[in-house]
Amino acid sequence: MLACGTFRPVKVEKVEDHDMHSEHFYIKALDAEKINKAKKEGHRIIAVGTTSCRVLESVADENGMVKEIEGDTSIFIYPGYKFKCIDSLITNFHLPESTLIMLVSALAGKDFIMKAYKEAVDKKYRFFSFGDAMLIK
Repeated sequence: MLACGTFRPVKVEKVEDHDMHSEHFYIKALDAEKINKAKKEGHRIIAVGTTSCRVLESVADENGMVKEIEGDTSIFIYPGYKFKCIDSLITNFHLPESTLIMLVSALAGKDFIMKAYKEAVDKKYRFFSFGDAMLIK
């Protein structure tokens, strides 16, 4: 279940002032080991969904390693953020002015995302939770 704040538009003048919602998570030891092994071997870490991205980025150490942990994350990822763990993201097309479009812009660059969104609109892709998806690498 997604927190209702996921789709809330940012309405503050300075993005840093936005009150980001939190999401609860649990990373199992075996999953942390798999992620860390892949990272050490130079494989890409592909988050499936923005919640997975937020969780991995909030728990990763400076080397991008994660551990078994349960908690809540209220990390707000927007352009300028330096990713520690993930390299790629599978997600759907998000609504303008949302925190999620800011997250994907932080990963792929705002200009690239705006170009992709223009194509999505031109080709009538579906947006929001049950729309078309994209792989950002």
